[in-house]
Amino acid sequence: MKIDASLITRDHLDAGKLAADFENQGYDGVYTFEGPHDPFLPLSIACASTTSLELMTSVAIGFARNPMILANIGYDLQLMSKGRFILGLGSQIKPHIEKRFSMPWSSPAKRMGEMVSAIKAIWNAWQHDEPLNFRGEFYSHTLMTPFFNPRVNPFGLPKIFMAAVGPLMLKAAAEHADGVIVHPFHSSKSFHELTLPSLGNRYKDQDFEIAIGLIIGLGSTQEEIDQAKLSCASQISFYGSTPAYKGMLEVHGFEELHLELNRLSKKGEWTKMRDIIPDEVLQEFAIIDTPANAAKELLGRYQTKIARVQPTIYTSQPELQREFFHLIKE
Repeated sequence: MKIDASLITRDHLDAGKLAADFENQGYDGVYTFEGPHDPFLPLSIACASTTSLELMTSVAIGFARNPMILANIGYDLQLMSKGRFILGLGSQIKPHIEKRFSMPWSSPAKRMGEMVSAIKAIWNAWQHDEPLNFRGEFYSHTLMTPFFNPRVNPFGLPKIFMAAVGPLMLKAAAEHADGVIVHPFHSSKSFHELTLPSLGNRYKDQDFEIAIGLIIGLGSTQEEIDQAKLSCASQISFYGSTPAYKGMLEVHGFEELHLELNRLSKKGEWTKMRDIIPDEVLQEFAIIDTPANAAKELLGRYQTKIARVQPTIYTSQPELQREFFHLIKE
C-alpha cells in the first residue's frame, strides 16, 4: 500500500522543498488538487527536487480543459519527472463547470470516459508516430502536424486515474482509466457495496489501481481526539450537504441528514452543520482514534483491495501523523 501526502502550498515555489521533505520522510507520492491554485504547477516544481516520489493530480478538473491540453500537460510532466507522473481527473459538478469555468456539461460519466480515451489516443499517436484520428460524441481530434508532435516520450506514457463516486462514473473509470480515485466521503459499507461492485471485475486486475481518500482524526488524549472529531465533522458536514454525494448517506439510511445539511448550507450555517453530525456518521465516514488504533482500523476496513491511500489528517500533534504513517507502512 502506497501513502500519498497532500502537496498544499500558496506559493508554488515552496513545492520543491515540501516535496523533497515528503520524499525524505518515506512517502510514496504527493498529490495536488484543483482549489484556489492550479494543480499542475506545483508538480512541475517538485519534479526537480525529487527522484523517486510519484507526482499526481488528485484531482485536476477535466471538464475545465480539453483532451489536447491535458495530453500536452501530462506528457510534459511525465518527461520532467522521468516517468513519475499520474494524471488524476475529476468531473466536478454541473454548477461549477457551467458557472465557474463556463464550459459545457452533459452526460458526465460518458463524457469523462471519452475524455480519457481521447487523451490516450493523442498520446498513442505521439508515442507510435501514428495518424491522429479520434472521433467521439463529445471530442474529435483529427489534426496533428509534425510541428506539434513531441514524439516518443522516453519514459513511457502516464497513467490516468478517474475520480468517481456514483455507479456510472465508477463504471466509466473501470472501462477507460488505469485507476480510480475514491472520494474521501465514503464508508467501508459504501466501498464494499457500491464502489467495488460498480467497478466489476476490473478492480481485480493487476494493472488497475484504487487510490482512496480518507478522513482521519488523530489524538493521544481524549481531549485531542475530541478536537479532531470537530474537524472531521466539519468536513463530513460539507460533503454531506452536497447533492452529488447524498448517495453515500443513503447507503446508511441518513437521507434526512443530507436534507438538513443542504438546507443549512444554503443559509451559510457551517458551525451548526458540523454540530448536527452524529457520532454514528463520524464512525462510518472517518477514522478517529490514536495512531495505533486508527492504523489498525484502516487496514481492517480495506485489507489488500487498495493500491494507495491519500489521507486528510486532522491532528494538533504532527508527530502523531508520522506515527500513523509508519504503522501503515509496516
